[in-house]
Amino acid sequence: MATDPAPAPETPAQQFNIQKLYLRDVSFENPNSPQVYTGNSWDPKMNMGIESSSRRVGDDQFEVVLKVTVEAKIEDNTAYLIEVHQAGLFAAHGFDDAALGPLLGSFCPNILYPFAREEVSSLAIKGGFPQLLLEPINFDALYAQQQQGQAPTANA
Repeated sequence: MATDPAPAPETPAQQFNIQKLYLRDVSFENPNSPQVYTGNSWDPKMNMGIESSSRRVGDDQFEVVLKVTVEAKIEDNTAYLIEVHQAGLFAAHGFDDAALGPLLGSFCPNILYPFAREEVSSLAIKGGFPQLLLEPINFDALYAQQQQGQAPTANA
């Protein structure tokens, strides 16, 4: 009589939940007003920076913060500087470290970015400037680039 092999140990089911999305910090600076509004044309040089960070806040709970910084300059004068820290509280159960990296470094920032884009646009308008529509970002590619940049350091 054949016996059934021992059942394979069950791997914990992976569960991911968005628990809360919120603004962690926001800043709008208009250092050259009202002179910035008196010019004839609006053709600023735009600079944008984006950073993502994450930290464990509980057993399976993580806070991810997406920092978006936008500066508009007319010649050498700053027209405005916007900084938005869009954050989220996420629950991630059953993920190993290899899977947590892309989840927190790419997937979660993808969730947060539309909210940050809307806040940046809203702040520009409230500051008396034209609507600012930020381009979509490929967070998968940014995460991969960051991992490649860290690989030599990690091996050293």
